[in-house]
Amino acid sequence: MSEIQNGRGLSLVPKSDVKLGMKDFKSDQEVRWCPGCGDYAILAAVQSFVPELGLRRENMVFVSGIGCSSRFPYYMDTYGFHSIHGRAPAIATGLAASRPDLSVWVITGDGDSLSIGGNHLIHALRRNINLNILLFNNRIYGLTKGQYSPTSEVGKITKSTPMGSLDKPFNPISLAIGAEASFVARTIDSDRKHLHSVLREAAEHKGTSLVEIYQNCNIFNDGAFDQLKDPGQRDAITLRLEHGQPIASATKAVRRGADGGIEVVPRSEVSEEEILVHDVRRPDPSLAFALSRLDEPAFEHVPIGIFRSVDRPSYEELMTEQLDEAIGKGGPGDLDDLLLAGDTWRIG
Repeated sequence: MSEIQNGRGLSLVPKSDVKLGMKDFKSDQEVRWCPGCGDYAILAAVQSFVPELGLRRENMVFVSGIGCSSRFPYYMDTYGFHSIHGRAPAIATGLAASRPDLSVWVITGDGDSLSIGGNHLIHALRRNINLNILLFNNRIYGLTKGQYSPTSEVGKITKSTPMGSLDKPFNPISLAIGAEASFVARTIDSDRKHLHSVLREAAEHKGTSLVEIYQNCNIFNDGAFDQLKDPGQRDAITLRLEHGQPIASATKAVRRGADGGIEVVPRSEVSEEEILVHDVRRPDPSLAFALSRLDEPAFEHVPIGIFRSVDRPSYEELMTEQLDEAIGKGGPGDLDDLLLAGDTWRIG
């Protein structure tokens, strides 16, 4: 049986003995999303991408929480776990830490991951668990019929905010980089080529990868990302992030500002030498964080691609080293000895 290694040989995920295709990862379950939902495009992209990994289906697990996106595991012919609201990262953490022979994926939405699941998300990111998190961001609560979510813009009129939302929204990319996630990226549901390339990089990364996917909810928040999809606007708005390449579009460019930060200026006003060159492997997260703020306040210019991809030990790696050290000092411990250690007493 052939195998692939993740990190420094900690995770050994068996490869498939036969070549699998997209149809092999389609389950027999009826896909139940609203017609026109962006989730269909993401599902099709993932089903067509995962055969590239060359893994056996029984060594892949999709874990979800609660929300429209969380139906995803039913539609993948792999192992899956439809868990509880916001807790998918916690469940996936235990699974990835205890079963290094599995490729673990978390499917979550902006409400599921950034509201009730906020703490679970940031702790998975800071620990650098070896898993992949796909965050479907439609900037609305879809499953519960259109309330504002943690990523809805200020002033958003919804069923729960009839006079407009007062909350400052989370920026998922900024949040992830602030937690010092080792891999952070953004892509769009309708751009399958770009989505594939980002998923490929995420899957190859050692540790936690977070991929924010702009996903259209055509029922409760239709057109939230139209500027990024309209042929007449997208090229002027989108800033493609590619490692080692200048950060610029046909009309805009990013450069260092006089205050030490970064700024977007007309490309015609700067020389090629002034344009900032993207470096995903930069250890200091400050520049990646600054790039994540460029889409504020309202899609004037939106970075798309990989913001950060740095190498640091995964949680499982460090845990394995500790266990090896403990074994070296006297062999595996006894659970009863551990439970009865310290201040204990018997009743009766």
